[in-house]
Amino acid sequence: MTVGYASAVGKLSNPPPLPHLRFVTPRVLPPAAQLEGRVVVLDVAFAAEGGGSSFEGVTLPFINGLAGRLGAWVDHHDHERHVDYAGDPRFVLSTKAEHGACPEMVTPELVARTGPIDTVAVHLDLDGLYSGAKWVREGIEPYPGADDDARAVDTRRGTPGPIAERIDRALRARFRDETLKIRVIQFLVAGADRKRHDTLWSEIDAAAREIDPLLDEARRLGTKYEIRDGIAYLDLGGARGFDKTELLLIGQERAPVSVLRGSGSLTIAADYTSGLDFVKMFHLGGGMPTRVTVPEARMTEVMEKLAAAVQQRRDDRSRQAAEGGFG
Repeated sequence: MTVGYASAVGKLSNPPPLPHLRFVTPRVLPPAAQLEGRVVVLDVAFAAEGGGSSFEGVTLPFINGLAGRLGAWVDHHDHERHVDYAGDPRFVLSTKAEHGACPEMVTPELVARTGPIDTVAVHLDLDGLYSGAKWVREGIEPYPGADDDARAVDTRRGTPGPIAERIDRALRARFRDETLKIRVIQFLVAGADRKRHDTLWSEIDAAAREIDPLLDEARRLGTKYEIRDGIAYLDLGGARGFDKTELLLIGQERAPVSVLRGSGSLTIAADYTSGLDFVKMFHLGGGMPTRVTVPEARMTEVMEKLAAAVQQRRDDRSRQAAEGGFG
């Protein structure tokens, strides 16, 4: 039986206490010994190959280090090593196509089955923070539609509501600010009431306003995209102070794939529904299929494979149109 939001939230009349929080990335995981007690890991992908990281070098030692203290690992990023944990109920793993965002995978049943947790380790973006807040709230959304908002933000498809829109902008403006991330989780755990928790909301809103110059710089840089074999390509040089997500989206307005070159790497992105899978294309082992980073040394290979994929996509659409099966 499905329990309505109002009924479910009724048992959370007071905000639950926060566990220990750790904000992590797939390529940079802390020593397991630094995490207190039983641990749940949310929205943290298994490390992909490349960029100095690997599953064997980063993820596996972390899993082995936690050992029996790992309560659950919940994630929605594609990875070829998911199959290794198919028989372990602690691992709730899916692909991006199955779950566009991680919070929708955090259910009351999963939280109850996992039992008491001392530390919640989350990815440091909106998707991760929403997952962490929902776990603390025993699998109950911070507000109606929060799961949908997280999906809209993480896939960049659809329009998130006003709360998620501001939180997304705040996190993009201060991506490495752990204090802000704690404030976001406190606000969400308390039920995301902007009037009752106006101090927390004011801090989030102030951070959100800081992204405006970053967006302006992204738009300025976006005018410099080149179209190479149907790919929007931009060499960033030494550019700083811009929002990378915005810049990638600008590129996708001009071509099916956008590529940013800078700081020794290539960031490649396409629309969530494009059907392109860069993880498989570049043999990365895991990650988000439509947004990856690879070493700059693979530049020739990357551009050749992308050009071929874009041309194949164009040919497929032309054929479908001719057969009356497209559009």
